[in-house]
This record gives sequence, structure tokens and C-alpha cells, in this order.
Amino acid sequence: MKKKLLIFVVAYNAEKTIQSVISRIPKKNLLNKYNLEILIIDDASKDKTFQISKEIQKKFLKKKIKFKVFYNPINQGYGGNQKIGYHYAIKKNFDYVVLLHGDGQYAPEVLPKLLKFIFNNNFDVVIGSRMINKKLALKGGMPIYKFIGNIILTKTQNFLLNTKLAEFHSGYRIYSVDSLRSIPFYYNTNDFHFDTEILIQLFLIKKRIKEISIPTFYGDEICHVNGIKYAFNVVTMTLLAKFQDLFNINFSKKFKKINLNKKYYNSKIENLLENAEKRN
Repeated sequence: MKKKLLIFVVAYNAEKTIQSVISRIPKKNLLNKYNLEILIIDDASKDKTFQISKEIQKKFLKKKIKFKVFYNPINQGYGGNQKIGYHYAIKKNFDYVVLLHGDGQYAPEVLPKLLKFIFNNNFDVVIGSRMINKKLALKGGMPIYKFIGNIILTKTQNFLLNTKLAEFHSGYRIYSVDSLRSIPFYYNTNDFHFDTEILIQLFLIKKRIKEISIPTFYGDEICHVNGIKYAFNVVTMTLLAKFQDLFNINFSKKFKKINLNKKYYNSKIENLLENAEKRN
């Protein structure tokens, strides 16, 4: 039986790029191997992202490819939007969920390569890393301040958490849905450092995480991240998790000793999902 795969596209003001991102997903390749569904959640965009996504959906439905478009009536933030998508993946019993950005920064063409590792090697998380080959990151147009900041933050986090990632800050990821069921990700921030917090949670329960080198592409997409605020939040949360684990003091529910026999569920996220589905 084919595994159920959800490609979850987070989108905000992505009217210029969303069509290209969806068209570049290697659908034929994936349909041969997986029971595939594509989900776009528009996070209350101020442009025509939702309307364009609905037009794309019509074309896919004619081809009998499962394709859904949801809309958050109130902006949930980068992390908040992910919570809704992962809740949907758990609720619908998917095996794997891909996090793909609607701004085109991450190449959909490499999805089969990333999926091969999570499927064939029983990893819990596969991350598409731009920093395994740092020269390629610069050649791909990564701004120098982001390049240096990425290195410094990742080295700091690796030191504090005793990990060995090339990059903590890639948003191109595939999660096994079982791994998401095992962590209270709904306690995490709605901001951009959600990606750091969910990795820390997965490291705390010893999940197997694999990085794969991917090409870097920076175009004319608008960056919504405040770099200084982001760096402060990343370091703060990493230190919090370190001290909580070291001294066994529950500073935060998100990094509390995780009960591996508990399957986490949150009614608030369920309500947000229901609201997002209403405009489908």
C-alpha cells in the first residue's frame, strides 16, 4: 500500500511565485510512489495568493490530483500556520508531511531525493540544508549577512544542544507524522523561530534527523523576518531548552519532559483548522 504524503505549502503574499512553486513539484514521480495530496494554507495574504491558488486547484482537480486550498481569516504567523498544517496531517492520518514555502526559495524538484532518505532509511525528519556546501549557498544568492548569521547561530545551537547540524534554519523539511504526534508543537511560538523550537523538541526525544544538501535560490521574494529579533529568540529558546534539560526544571511546557506514550492534541488548533477550511 502506498504511503500517504502531504505536501504542505505555507503561503503569505505569494501571488508572484505560488504558480511556479506548484508547477515545479514533480507530481508524476510522486504519484507513482505515494498517495499524494497538496495543501496550500494562505495566511491571510493581502494580495491575490488565495485567488490564484484556487485557480491552480481547479486544474489539479480535473487531473484527479488531491489538492486543497485553505485560508486563515486572521494571520497566524509562520509558526501558527505550520501548526494548522501539521494538525491537519495528523487528523487525516498522513505518513509524511513536506513543508514547502510558497515564495519559491526552496526547490520543489529535489523532493524525490529528500523523500528517498526518510522513506528508505527510517529517518524521522529530513532537512534540505543549504549550508552543507557553503560555497553553493553564496553562489545561490544567499545574502552575506544571512550567511554569516546562519553559521553563528547554528554553531551556537550545536554547542548548547550537543548536536551536529549544518543548518538549523532551513525551512525545507519532511517530517514523519508519527514524530509530530509525539511532541507538543502547539505550545511553540507562532513566529519564525518555530522551526528551531520544533527541532529542539525532536532532539529531546531522540528522533533521527538527517540533512541533505539542496541548491540555494534567492530571488526577489520579500523577507518578513526581523533578523535581530529572530536571532535573539533562537538563542533564548535554545538556552531555555538547555537549562531545562540540564537542571530538570520546567521553565516552559514546550520543552517539558515529553511523555512518549501520549499523543498530543489541541482543540484551539482544531478550531483554527475548521476556520481555515470554511473558505475552501
